[in-house]
Amino acid sequence: MCPSSADIPFTPAVAGRPRQFLARVGGWTKARWCSIRYLAAVLGTTLILGSQPRRWRRTVRSVFARQVFLSGVESVGFVFIVAVLVGISVVVQLDVWTAKLGQSRTLGQLLVMVVARELGPLFANFVLIVRGGSAITAELGIMKAGGEVRVLEAQGIEPLLYLVMPRVLGMVVSAFCLTVIFVLVAFGSGFVFGAFIGQTNVDPSSLLNSVFKAVHPFDGLGFLLKCLLPALLTAVICCTEGLCVGQGVTEVPRAVKRALAKSLGALFATSAVVSVLSYL
Repeated sequence: MCPSSADIPFTPAVAGRPRQFLARVGGWTKARWCSIRYLAAVLGTTLILGSQPRRWRRTVRSVFARQVFLSGVESVGFVFIVAVLVGISVVVQLDVWTAKLGQSRTLGQLLVMVVARELGPLFANFVLIVRGGSAITAELGIMKAGGEVRVLEAQGIEPLLYLVMPRVLGMVVSAFCLTVIFVLVAFGSGFVFGAFIGQTNVDPSSLLNSVFKAVHPFDGLGFLLKCLLPALLTAVICCTEGLCVGQGVTEVPRAVKRALAKSLGALFATSAVVSVLSYL
């Protein structure tokens, strides 16, 4: 016979379990809040520094150019291939099914909603997280573990200005350029493939007219938010995780894993929030 709740003695261990649970929840919430405040402070300081022309010295400009090359230029080939595949699989299908359903006038709106507003920023930032974000975390983590950050501080060089600011802004510029390339290539490849198999209109002006008619000012704002916000958060997260590495180089892989996980979470969270706000 199973004992009832009245038969179970009231012990301090049983009474303390709810308190322990609440303490853990409170500690987790406080830690997340402190982390968000820290990231917001770093992001705000970075944007303020980046808006001051006198901060862009030759060394800072060289780090910025190097970050744009590593994150943006070297990722163009992979983004191009992904955009071609998306254009063939998504743009052609939308064109075919809207024609079959007699809703060809809605093709431009669907293309803007699916490709330009959703898939373009998502895939471009995903590529940046995998290629650029992991490289930033590993590079800064090795510098921190090797003592190079302390050397910069001893020389009077501010790490936030030299290490963080050009990398963050370089990631933002790369995200915008890669997203624009993705959208243009996806539209172009979808049109060319559809015309090749005879499923779309050969005249490109009809596709362009339907797309331009479907574009609204809020679409441009949503495009910029989904393109730039995840890139800002990714760069700040990866820089802070790399600079939080301790004295051992063995901590660098774990910092990279944390940075990638947090960056992906920030990407999907910001995309979801902007999508909900844009459709309200």
